[in-house]
Formats: sequence, structure tokens, C-alpha cells
Amino acid sequence: MSTHSSPEDFGNQLDTVFDRFGHLCVGIDPHPYLFDRWGYDDSSRTLSEFSLRVLDACVGKVGLIKPQVAFFERWGSAGYAALERLIHRARESNILVIADAKRGDIGSTMQAYAQTWLSSGSPLESDAMTASPYLGLGSLEDTLRIAEAQSKGVFVLAATSNPEAREVQSAIIEHGDNTGSTLARSVMRGVVAFNQASGKIVGGVVIGATVDLRDFAVDADEFAGMPILAPGFGFQGADPKDARRLFGPLAQRLIVTETRSILEAGPDGINETIIRRAGLVAEALR
Repeated sequence: MSTHSSPEDFGNQLDTVFDRFGHLCVGIDPHPYLFDRWGYDDSSRTLSEFSLRVLDACVGKVGLIKPQVAFFERWGSAGYAALERLIHRARESNILVIADAKRGDIGSTMQAYAQTWLSSGSPLESDAMTASPYLGLGSLEDTLRIAEAQSKGVFVLAATSNPEAREVQSAIIEHGDNTGSTLARSVMRGVVAFNQASGKIVGGVVIGATVDLRDFAVDADEFAGMPILAPGFGFQGADPKDARRLFGPLAQRLIVTETRSILEAGPDGINETIIRRAGLVAEALR
């Protein structure tokens, strides 16, 4: 049955994918150095061919892809056309698409971003998007509402793996009751509160696989069952076999994202690499 045929909430869609294909998500980053590794020139034509070949290698092996929108945007209208083709073909193939757009704004502007990536019938309609809460988590309220209405997901940046983020994301936020928590934990609690009020799993968070949750005063038990998008496995150093140790109760809906560790295999090796990496992830989260 198609993962897009019923209005079930995003958490249920994820669970279906995990049951059928496991927790591996293949990142699609059409980086110029990867074109070179694949024997391609750096052009908009190559962009589309590369992306679709990666997708074709994913079909039947994994249930999630995460295109990095920036690498498509650099080609302007041709890049967006390539991204539209990729998203459409992926969703037709029953692969959930997480648009890694990292949008963050206020008011009608953020609403327009959400409609772009999450609204039914949009040329760029995806199953989920990434969003930035650093204009205040409240600025994402309409985004979460649109996702809720469309049975989509939103992954909010919480504890990212880039070292310069730790100073901000581990900062203590004072609450009205004279208690405090780190910004990362505050973001996570806000997303959980939305899910609880909705009665659906709509929001998840981005947590880098190379971070130590203790640095952000995050207790995994508090957020068990929350969808977690975790880049940083593979090339960036995190090993899938450590996923359960790293994330504990958060492993239930953990999305293990790998990009360069798969794409660097090139056109001749990508099929075998996806099968191998998916097997490693499945073994780790069995």
C-alpha cells in the first residue's frame, strides 16, 4: 500500500517505513566533488541525472531520502526543476522525502515556505521539511499547523553537529517559573507539547549523531518516541552500530542519515553500498 494513500499522521508513516525498509535515510547532496567522483561534469543536466540515479538505487532498499535543497538552488530554475522531478519520482516510488530546506522566518513568509514544501499539490510537495527555530519556536507554529493538516512532518533544528552551534544550543533559557533549560531541550519540549496538543506525531527534531546529549542537558527518556533526524553517521564519524547507545529511547523513531558514505561509492558501487549500509543500520536497531 502506498505510504501516501491515507491521511495517517507522520509518525505512523515513519513506522510503516521502518517496518518495511528500516531506519536508513539516504541524503542526496549533488555536490560538485561528487559529480567528479561519478565522472560527471558540473552542470544542471548532470544535477538531474545524478539525483535520479541515486534515487533509482534507493528504490526497494530504503524508504527515506533527504535531498539537500541548497545544492539544487545553486542552479536556479533548472535546479528547482530537477528537484521537482526527484521529489515526484521518489513519492511515486513510495519513498518518503524529507526536504532539507532549513527554513526559518516569521509570519506570512514562513507560512509560504511551509506551503511550498508541505502543501498538497505544490510542485515541491514533500513528506517533511527541516526548519530553524531561531526566530523563536512560536515562529514555526503555522508551519506545524500546516504539517498537521496535511499529515506531514517538520524536523526542527535542536542539537546540531557543527561545533559553532553548541554555544547557542546549550545556552540556558529562563522560563517564567524561574526554571531554566538549554535551548536545545526547550525546543524539544516545545515540539513535544505541539504533538501532545495535536494528538498526532507532527514534529520531530534534528540531532547530530556526533553530539553528546549530555552537553545539551537532554534526557532521552523525556522524549522517547519522538522522531529524530540524525545526520552525522558514516562519513562524519558516527557508526550505525552505536545508534542505540547514542540515542537510547530516542532510537524508536530514529532516522539514520548517511550521505557521502553512500554517494562516494559512485555509479558502479552505490547499489551494493546502500544494501550494506541499510543492513548495518537494521542490525543496530533490531
